[in-house]
Amino acid sequence: MPEKQNWRINPMTTQMTSKASTDFEAVPFRMHPRVFEALGADLVTNDVVAVIELVKNSYDAFAENVWIRFRQEDSGEQYLEIQDDGIGMMRTDIQDVWCMVATPNKEINPTAKRSGKTRRVVGEKGLGRLSVARLGASLNLFTRKRSNPCWQLSVDWTELSNQTELANCFAQCRELDKEEVPFEGTGTLLRVGNLQGTWEDSQIDDLEENLARLISPFSELGEFNIFLSREGELDVSEVHIEPPKFLSRPKYLIEGKVSENGGFQAKYQFNPIGPGKRRQHSSKVSWEQIYDDIQNRERFPFDSGTAHCGSFAFEIRAWDIGSGDTQEISDKFDFQKSQVRKAIRAHKGISVYRDGVLVLPKSDNARDWLGLDLRRVSKVGNRMSTSQLVGYVSITGEQNPAIVDTSDRERLVSNIEVAEFEEILKSIVGVLENEREHDRKVKKEMTPAKNLFGELTADHLITEVEALIEEGAEASETLPLLAAFNKSLDNTRKTIEERFVYYSRLATIGTLSQMLVHEIRNRTTAFGAFLDFVQDRFAPFEDLRFDKQFGYAKNSIIALERLADTFSPLANRNFTRRKRNSILEERLSNCLEVLKADIDRKGIRCSIPKTQTGVAVDPGELESILLNLLTNSIYWLGQVDKANREIQIRLNSISDGERVRVWVHDSGPGVGEEDLELVFNPGVTRKPNGIGMGLTVASEIVNDYSGQMITKSPGTLGGASFGFDLPVKC
Repeated sequence: MPEKQNWRINPMTTQMTSKASTDFEAVPFRMHPRVFEALGADLVTNDVVAVIELVKNSYDAFAENVWIRFRQEDSGEQYLEIQDDGIGMMRTDIQDVWCMVATPNKEINPTAKRSGKTRRVVGEKGLGRLSVARLGASLNLFTRKRSNPCWQLSVDWTELSNQTELANCFAQCRELDKEEVPFEGTGTLLRVGNLQGTWEDSQIDDLEENLARLISPFSELGEFNIFLSREGELDVSEVHIEPPKFLSRPKYLIEGKVSENGGFQAKYQFNPIGPGKRRQHSSKVSWEQIYDDIQNRERFPFDSGTAHCGSFAFEIRAWDIGSGDTQEISDKFDFQKSQVRKAIRAHKGISVYRDGVLVLPKSDNARDWLGLDLRRVSKVGNRMSTSQLVGYVSITGEQNPAIVDTSDRERLVSNIEVAEFEEILKSIVGVLENEREHDRKVKKEMTPAKNLFGELTADHLITEVEALIEEGAEASETLPLLAAFNKSLDNTRKTIEERFVYYSRLATIGTLSQMLVHEIRNRTTAFGAFLDFVQDRFAPFEDLRFDKQFGYAKNSIIALERLADTFSPLANRNFTRRKRNSILEERLSNCLEVLKADIDRKGIRCSIPKTQTGVAVDPGELESILLNLLTNSIYWLGQVDKANREIQIRLNSISDGERVRVWVHDSGPGVGEEDLELVFNPGVTRKPNGIGMGLTVASEIVNDYSGQMITKSPGTLGGASFGFDLPVKC
């Protein structure tokens, strides 16, 4: 018997050591031949994806044309052919590259060259031959390279899987006589037999749609054509779906480029299908602003200063797809209404192309790989679903080396660069959604909520009808008055419905905020008391590691308490009690302390008055107003250079000293002229992930105190200036 091992754990290194380490024996790794079957099934999601992977291999072989043929043997069995006119393979390529699963050949040689041209390869994992194993049990491969003979390779995947040792697995290879060569010139022909499943017309339709998406609309390749013929067809027709005209003329469009540091510039276009005025708007969003919106920054060590995913280009088209919208498209473009959604669905989602070739999504199950549909459910406001979008994103292997797809081709590898990439794309979609909402809304000045119900009266109508009666008018002459009154009521009803949808959602947020603040403060009180006890009892700590971890714990408690402070205005229970006793400057200082982390991180200079101004305003409501204005300024200051970031709060006495006007000035990009009259309306926002309710609620609170919120741009510091007035406490 071998000597008994006396294992022990080294407490410093947590590694196992052995007194008899010289007794170790080398145990070789082995691989069962079933690996071909297992990996083919697990790493290639479905047969459509398998064919696409093989077509991509033809692209990597610098083919200009690929033919896909569904044929039938004399026995009635279906088989599949994929032929290209690429550079082909020599005998050594077959042995050292094709027959080596997961070969690093494409990683070592990232480009293919032919006739003085260069094409970057799109497959690097060396798993393409597993797609063949998934499609059918037998393969006959014919290939010829320039100035070389034509070779035939035969593989029986079932026979390979039945072997017990990988060393016993062989592919049969032979050189063909000239009269046996099945094609002219160079290239490769794959003939896959004993198909695992039958290709029905619906599946071939799916393949055709996905092949049509394979080459990026950004690409200027023009030298890669795909042809497809179904079973029984004698002629081969090129796979080219001519999209309906409306797909090339989207109602909403955003396009632009992302810089190396993660910020982006975009141009939005609104092209109404029916009556309406076209509009364009340019947007600029910095990485700092995107960073501010990341919901879970703990996933990866995100850098607030810059992203590392690399630059890329994008174009996203969008439509409204309600019944009236699809009818509008049908009438305008003479296109069958029932086919409108289907046409969008064929290309729906955001597709990623690397060096001109599709990376993601490969199958319908992965169309919402960015999670837009779930994001849509979670937002207060109007999000767009995957079924409304047709997007294209262009990345390159050189600029975006860390954005790679997983082996199953259904998602991107989880890393910080991909996480940044996804956050940037969500921000771009957010800009599109906000601009779309801007064009969908009727442009009108917002009526304060308390005044909406004042319009639900017939007093004015009664007065006009009485006047008509006195003039001896007939009853029919009152009909225009009734129609106008009915229209006014209908408009008021719609406005109330729209406003209260937002308010009901905001009320839900307030309830959740109360729960959140309550739970956080309960926990932090207990944790804080324990940490204080440990510090009083054992400090100073001799163990430096313990002291460091203790500091982290204390900072975490502080961070949680600040989070509770951030939510407290929404959860403030004093709203109903209406404490009309606040010191304005104290509330300002408190708000700046809550926002201190973001202010310090962005290097913003802040100045507030050193006076003591009493106002007859509930402290919770006052903080809600101030926090909203300050967080807006902090967010938009992320778009300007750090050296120019400044916030000033100034006070002016008005109405003979009975009221005070508060001004919040910043040096940010300001408010666009077209937005000046809309910023206080529900749902209006330029923040990619904003809900468009902050300024609405703030202005409503000010209005409750008989005040008014105003804005001017450019403001005192060249950015935005927001002002509001409040009653001074007597």
